[in-house]
Amino acid sequence: MENPIALNRLAENSVFRKGDVFVLFGELFGRGYATGLLDEARRAGMEIVGITVGRRDENNALRPLDAEELCAAEERLGGKIINIPLMAGFDLDAPAGGPTPTDLLADMTLESWQDDKLDWDYIKQCRDIATARFTNALKQVMAVLDGMIAGGRNVFFAHTMAGGIPKAKVFLVIANRIYKGRGARHMSSQALLDSDMGKLILQNFDEVSAITFRHLIDFSTAIRERIEASGGQVRYTAYGYHGTAVLIDGSYRWQTYTNYTQGYAKMRLEGIAQDAWTAGVKATVYNCPEIRTNSSDVFTGIELPLIPLLLALKKENGGHWAEHQWQACQQLLADGFTMKDVFQKITDMQANEVMRPFYDFSAWPMANSQAQSDLTIGTSNEITQMHRDGKVMISDHLSALVVEATGQLIFGASSEPSGPVQWLNHDIVARRLNASHMQWESPSVAEGAQDSQLEVA
Repeated sequence: MENPIALNRLAENSVFRKGDVFVLFGELFGRGYATGLLDEARRAGMEIVGITVGRRDENNALRPLDAEELCAAEERLGGKIINIPLMAGFDLDAPAGGPTPTDLLADMTLESWQDDKLDWDYIKQCRDIATARFTNALKQVMAVLDGMIAGGRNVFFAHTMAGGIPKAKVFLVIANRIYKGRGARHMSSQALLDSDMGKLILQNFDEVSAITFRHLIDFSTAIRERIEASGGQVRYTAYGYHGTAVLIDGSYRWQTYTNYTQGYAKMRLEGIAQDAWTAGVKATVYNCPEIRTNSSDVFTGIELPLIPLLLALKKENGGHWAEHQWQACQQLLADGFTMKDVFQKITDMQANEVMRPFYDFSAWPMANSQAQSDLTIGTSNEITQMHRDGKVMISDHLSALVVEATGQLIFGASSEPSGPVQWLNHDIVARRLNASHMQWESPSVAEGAQDSQLEVA
């Protein structure tokens, strides 16, 4: 894709109503992007159906949720879960008696990993086994789901599967240096991608974050055709990330967190949506702004682009509610610091010559560099130290606002989606928030903006 295509209109739901079915294709473990979309589905009166990735037992065998786990998962979801394990990825699959890809990574050491080689024919066997396992389970899930959807209903499939990091200690140490290390602890992300370890991880990211979307679209064909034949409509959405336009020196400008290793899988996800759209299926990937979450905290600095959202709230005709968000963020800072101090740090980083190469959309996702890592991670650490409490951050507050806005934007746009890939930049996020809170009167912090326990999609 040569240029990002921005969502630029505030749309309202005109399709989905009480009794229609919302399918969350990915298990809900905590607050994150998906919770905003779920809130909108509930508000419309839709029936909520979810799936589970299942759990691994002590022998690595995949199993359904037990009664207690199922009860807790359905309570979190607020709907019915089809209890057939749909764990994506191949990192824990292998021929009978053979090592899993994660086992093979575990044999690598910090001294050897860049030179260690994998048997790619064997890795393909593991990948094929995982694909067969996943698609066989998906056939069963779709058979159950088909019986849950009456004719004439509209159906909204929301894909939220993402990730795929193998739980190998050596990789976790390497990741800590790539995403958090500066100075002597810095490590090049390109070194990882050039290694067999990195190539394996990229394949697993593809399987989890991207190819599952294609499986969802393909294996729900019978449901889609039946619903459409009875006069209903079907939509598919997925969460992407491909940088975000934020206010830089007074203008909205595309920028990105670096290095976003999952970026290759996210681009493949976009391609799957484009293929589906060409085939007449209304499937859209919404590239969402950065948020701070439990799982994204490994990426130090990913939260920095959130802070200019406060500027966007004012620029997009924000009123008293927007001003209150500034005040709420100011209250999170330690004595002696102001939001002006925070923005000076952000401005200095954005304007630094070191960052200039990373504003090239066509080069995404770029590898990190020593200077860029030192600057980004250093700025993140300095802003963190400005807070009263390092566990209650400005970025937590703003993340919850982004979750709220993206849910409203995606649900509203899905009635009449305009294309297979759309960017939700800070301008439209701010406009959505300001419009939603136009009648705001309460001095309390906006509902939903206090929970910092988020999970990334």
